[in-house]
Amino acid sequence: MADQYDLLVIGAGPGGYIAAIRGAQLGMKVGIIEREHMAGICSNWGCIPTKALLRSAEIYGHMTHAKDYGLTAEKFGFDLDGIVARSRAIAAQMNNGVQFLMKKNKVDIIWGEATITKAGEVKVSPTKKAIVQPQGPVPKNALGEGTYKAKNIIIATGARPRQLPGIEADGDKIWTYFEALKPAAMPKSLVVMGSGAIGIEFASFYRSLGAEVTVIELLSQIMPVEDAEISGLVRKRLEKRGIKIITEAKVAKVEKTATGVIAHVETKDGKTQQIAGDKLISAVGVQCNTEGLGLETVGVQLDRGAIVTDGYGKTNIEGIWAIGDVAGPPMLAHKAEHEAVITVEKIAGLPVHGLDKSKIPGCTYCEPQVASVGLTEAKAKEAGREIRVGRFPFVGNGKAIALGEPDGLVKTIFDAKTGELLGAHMVGAEVTELIQGFVVAMNLETTEEDLMHTIFPHPTLSESMKESVLDAYGKALNI
Repeated sequence: MADQYDLLVIGAGPGGYIAAIRGAQLGMKVGIIEREHMAGICSNWGCIPTKALLRSAEIYGHMTHAKDYGLTAEKFGFDLDGIVARSRAIAAQMNNGVQFLMKKNKVDIIWGEATITKAGEVKVSPTKKAIVQPQGPVPKNALGEGTYKAKNIIIATGARPRQLPGIEADGDKIWTYFEALKPAAMPKSLVVMGSGAIGIEFASFYRSLGAEVTVIELLSQIMPVEDAEISGLVRKRLEKRGIKIITEAKVAKVEKTATGVIAHVETKDGKTQQIAGDKLISAVGVQCNTEGLGLETVGVQLDRGAIVTDGYGKTNIEGIWAIGDVAGPPMLAHKAEHEAVITVEKIAGLPVHGLDKSKIPGCTYCEPQVASVGLTEAKAKEAGREIRVGRFPFVGNGKAIALGEPDGLVKTIFDAKTGELLGAHMVGAEVTELIQGFVVAMNLETTEEDLMHTIFPHPTLSESMKESVLDAYGKALNI
């Protein structure tokens, strides 16, 4: 006999488990189907464990220049196995935490592979060999194979690393972020293919621990989605740390050797150079997990591999919804979580606002950190906006100087006619924690006048945010 649900969620990552919880809060009978690991890629192999690694690297970096703080640190080093073990333990904690939340909210966990046989019906089969990683621990009391019916189905199956033909990851010499998260030994040299958030974070981490790192980027700037000025500052900092960066270049092929790899790199001028490394990390984006779900059978519309939705998670098939990475960019955990709430509340018939992608912040946790929201200066000009731009360097901020982190910049972009905050872009210490202030301001339709009249606490890094606003209008006080 088929089990009947108000809502079935396929995928227990950030989008999926949040959708399940919100559905339960609204009185729905909810089941969540997962084949590999509760909490998804983000908590198991992405956002959280990478931050654990980067935190270890940050502390180690501070130890290397302890004398700058009037401290002494002798005979210190790092234990790679210990760093990785801490990261994996934190991932396991997150996994267990999501299992607890499912139990707390009375959400049924259904373990296996899901196929939508028709609108309102999902067949769950035993988990086969996982596409990306070995199966995680099966939660206690999880349901298993069978046919399950639901009034509504949310697809939240996420994405996996994109593989380039001829440069596929082998788990040994060519890595994706999975292997980069749990190295058996510290590589002495590393080639990173791609300079998005994933590539730059791993380049930063391995460089902090002493590896010689080369980053190859196809486009003209690293971190291509960021404001060009911010990207340029990040590049200078990374190069100062000893990371070699080659832009407007592509890895044409990778030759595996007895000791590592040789990347054959073609540059814009047509020249080719060979770069050797112990390992190569492929960080050239991700692709949606849509295979095996039965989408073709039921007629769900796709566009460039992603499920097409209407801004509220609804697909072209009644009763089938999609959120998170599988519904297209930006592929960020916080976007998936927000989409989850919007979609479930839409299903419940509540008044909801559609997702405004222009107000989704992005963060990169390298050294230095990078954070942004809204339009870049170039995009604002392309849109025909008359703009005012403010800048404030961390060297003018007392807290940044006291922290020993004076290299940073806050850049704000306003509509010159209305004072609307169009974008904010930041590089420097803890900017990933600061960006939410500008996100809140944009959501509240704050103008420059509102921000100027806001009192920021002293001494804090956040004062740089206000100074940047003041600078856009010729009123900066501390520079």
